[in-house]
Formats: sequence, C-alpha cells, structure tokens
Amino acid sequence: MKKNLKKIEPSSCPVTFCLRLVGGKWKILIIHLILNGINRFGKLQRFIVGISKQMLTNQLRELERDGILERKIYAEIPPHVEYFLTDLGKSLIPIIEKMKEWGENHKNC
Repeated sequence: MKKNLKKIEPSSCPVTFCLRLVGGKWKILIIHLILNGINRFGKLQRFIVGISKQMLTNQLRELERDGILERKIYAEIPPHVEYFLTDLGKSLIPIIEKMKEWGENHKNC
C-alpha cells in the first residue's frame, strides 16, 4: 500500500505538464529526427510515415511555441527553414533515450 498519496490536480502534475508539451503521436518522432539531423520540413515529412503537411506544420508550431524547437530561416534563393532543439528541447534527450530503452525492453511483452 502506498503511503501519503494525495489527490492530483492534472493542471499541477509535472508528468501531465511534460506530456502536454511532447505527448501525442508525432512530437517525440519529430524531436528524435531533429536530434538526428533531419531538420528540414520536407525531410521530416518523408521520414514520418502517415503525417500530413498540415499536421507536421501544426506540431512544429506547437513545439516552437512551447520552446522545444527553434526555427531558423535562411534568406537565400530558394529560401529554406531548418529546425533545431533549444536548450529546453535538449534537456528532453535523456528522457527520450530512457523511453526508447524501456520500449525496446517491453514492446514484445
């Protein structure tokens, strides 16, 4: 039996906060690809099977709004945009690595 359990308010739960920022079907995949050098829109779309342009755009905007990603616009012809992890985004790396490890150890259970 767990001792000292308290009622949890979802809005103040740190795990819920983390999941709100990076949860869902696509965000972890996007972060993983950007971490591994896939940081342009077209490449991201090619590497993520099943994501639409609109969904990728929305997810990138949310990650940028929440301070996980930074968007850099190159003023050249033709112009292009690249995405990079911010310091906040980089702080997720150990968490994502642990999630990957856990998934590899338990996905066939």
